[in-house]
Amino acid sequence: MLSRGSSYHTSHILKRGSWIDGLGVNASWRLFGTGPAMVEAFAAGDIDLGYIGLPPAMIGIDRGVPLRCIAGGHVEGTVMIAGSGYAPLHRLDSVQAVLSQFAGKKIGSPARGSIHDVIIRFLLRKFQIEGVEVINFPWADLIPAAIDEAEIDGAVGTPQLAVVARQFYGQEIVLPPDSLWRFNPSYGIVVREELLSAAELLRGFLQLHEKACDVFRQQPHNAAALLAEENRAMSPDFILKTCAISPKYCASLPDEYITATLAFVPVLANMGYLKRSLTRDEIFDCSLIQAAHPEPHHYEI
Repeated sequence: MLSRGSSYHTSHILKRGSWIDGLGVNASWRLFGTGPAMVEAFAAGDIDLGYIGLPPAMIGIDRGVPLRCIAGGHVEGTVMIAGSGYAPLHRLDSVQAVLSQFAGKKIGSPARGSIHDVIIRFLLRKFQIEGVEVINFPWADLIPAAIDEAEIDGAVGTPQLAVVARQFYGQEIVLPPDSLWRFNPSYGIVVREELLSAAELLRGFLQLHEKACDVFRQQPHNAAALLAEENRAMSPDFILKTCAISPKYCASLPDEYITATLAFVPVLANMGYLKRSLTRDEIFDCSLIQAAHPEPHHYEI
């Protein structure tokens, strides 16, 4: 079983276009609201491959869940939003100045241990922003309404969340994706370790994954049309706006991606999420993607 998530994942293109039928597998897809929930499904043996932010996967590895990241997918997929009255980064001089507006207030985030949760807690600690309470939501869809009803003052989440917040609630991005954590691994392709023995199957999947990433990069209108057919609750225009916020898609695992991921290790340990220091080889197996995507990465072109 394969798992999928936000609207900018290539899973939607692969599923809608029946691309993986040629791999000779009878795949089923399952949607998860958060990375931590996906890790629980991996632990239970319910899924074999997932599109997941790397911090939740790393927490799972530390707990003994047999996982390995075999490819990238998207970077810098966390944004911060807020209602009126909060100045965005382009009006202030630093990330610290933006976050200082939330001292003593409440910031919403997807589930505890998600990449968004880890990033905001790290930044609040780094810049010594006092008195902030981070409120975790089981489903990110609830966050814009919570801001609108003054239950929280701002929030972090995906580009999709930011478009919902702007379009339906008039909330705006105060910290864009590239300002929060450079090259952060918003999702990669993670598999159960026992699946690594199916090297030919995985290489075929990764070639399709990169082909779908190329659709996002080079044919965004086509990607939006396909995704809107897959999820009729979203219009092509909505999907285009989501993808444009952080258009950094690629299957590759370059040094920048790996370095940004490993930078989470001490952060997760300091937060109590990890009991030990994970190594590069415990998190990544780059052999398959190096064969499927030997050329330079396309996250920034």
